[in-house]
Amino acid sequence: MNTLMKQTLTASILSTMIASTAMAAPAEAPPAFVKRIADSLISRLKVDHAKLQNNPAAVTAIVQQNLEPNVDAQAFTRIVMGTYASAQSSSPQQRATFERNLRQSLIQNYGTAFAKYSNQSYSIRPYKQTASAFPVVTLDFNNQGQKTPVSFQLTDAGSQWKVRNINVAGIDLGLQFRNQFADTVKRNGGNLDKAIASFKPDANNATK
Repeated sequence: MNTLMKQTLTASILSTMIASTAMAAPAEAPPAFVKRIADSLISRLKVDHAKLQNNPAAVTAIVQQNLEPNVDAQAFTRIVMGTYASAQSSSPQQRATFERNLRQSLIQNYGTAFAKYSNQSYSIRPYKQTASAFPVVTLDFNNQGQKTPVSFQLTDAGSQWKVRNINVAGIDLGLQFRNQFADTVKRNGGNLDKAIASFKPDANNATK
């Protein structure tokens, strides 16, 4: 193959790679993605408010439908498992079980929190674009004059954004849950299977 053909082929391959990358990039800006998810969830809670009273299963179902598809469960699992997420420390089966249990536990926790929703409003802070691979969008939820900031750290999942971690009022939930899981492993004498089975993330006990 002569030099000209090599250069032409290389240019063609690079062009294809760049075009594919551009097509795979999320079409929405990070703030638009977070606002869409928040509006979708809140609108459901408003419309079905009367039906949701004393019906935690219904609230959980709404939270699951609106949030779960937009969360990068694998990324959040790696954050929470910490060093135990490595191939040297856990098996694929253990990581899959942990991810499933963590997802179910979080949906239940969020369901409990949103069951108390009583028509609060929220505002979105001006978005500051940075060079970070994980954009952060912050919403301020207003409740009787008090604002609670909730920051969503996003990851590019190829064609769409997904939430990989959440910070509530300055508390990094991924880090807090990682510490809680590490304590659970210790309480179970280092038995990872027992720790995975018994681990229940508790946002109420998270501290700065």
